[in-house]
Amino acid sequence: MGYGYGPQWGMMGGYGGYGGYGGFGMIIWIVVLIAIVALVVWLVRSTASSGMHHLPPRRSSGLDVLEERYARGEINRDEYLQKKKDIGG
Repeated sequence: MGYGYGPQWGMMGGYGGYGGYGGFGMIIWIVVLIAIVALVVWLVRSTASSGMHHLPPRRSSGLDVLEERYARGEINRDEYLQKKKDIGG
């Protein structure tokens, strides 16, 4: 075997190191890598979004202040109910 001569020249037998498919083998590996990355991204997003469904709805801080004022006796029941209705709670 001569180096650089004949039908199988070079280190990879003249195929360029891609398994004799003219780059097709490399394309397959790139597609597989993209599929794996897409799967990981999908899994991360699905687990992150599913965890958010279990959070209680956020209350207005105005309702908290109103309840504290009512508990301290600063406002009476009628005022509390009217203000709560006005806030939308």
